[in-house]
Amino acid sequence: MTASTAPRRTIVFLLDVDNTLLDNDRIVTDLKEILIREMGITRQQRYWTIFESVRAELGYADYLGTLQRYRLENPRDPSLLAISSFLLNYPFGDRLFTGVLDVIARLNTLGKSVILTDGDVVFQPLKIERSGLAKAVDGRILLYVHKEHELDDVERRYPADHYVLVDDKVRILTAVKASWGERVTTVFPRQGHYAFDPQVAALPRPDITIEHINDLLGVDIGRTGDRPG
Repeated sequence: MTASTAPRRTIVFLLDVDNTLLDNDRIVTDLKEILIREMGITRQQRYWTIFESVRAELGYADYLGTLQRYRLENPRDPSLLAISSFLLNYPFGDRLFTGVLDVIARLNTLGKSVILTDGDVVFQPLKIERSGLAKAVDGRILLYVHKEHELDDVERRYPADHYVLVDDKVRILTAVKASWGERVTTVFPRQGHYAFDPQVAALPRPDITIEHINDLLGVDIGRTGDRPG
């Protein structure tokens, strides 16, 4: 079979959300500000203590779940309504990184883009929907507790000859590479607070490292061997 008649290789692009497509650090900063304004410093510190406890228990960030547990300790706190309204009505579309929708549109011309994320089943889907990301990927969303442990389900739902995983956590990229090997190209956008995690230097280098998600517009992402940066 000649190159001109060879079947096109199918590619699925697996895209993380927080600090990959969406500036979650900025969202957290805004949340901290309203917590201090509405609750005061001491009570907002208690919120974050509960938050870390919930994350250790569940394995993911749960901002609304933390608010529910905070309420058990402070059932008469009038700030609860303001914080809940803030979270549910946040303008997530304003926190998309520059060029994200253009990047997804380009990936959709090369293969199939799929949101691959983890988190709770209320706030995380809300972020994806309200930000416009759900529409950009035509509703192709996979939400798990620990996505790196669900690769068999990913393959079953979105079979492909090759996968490209874009994620701001090198730990996740490393785990998926260990499972899929050469079947996956790992892309590390060096954005958000995880980019400065000391663990990054100790882990294997991702296949592709970029400074900003928008840089994918200039990368031949369909080629496994492309390793700029």
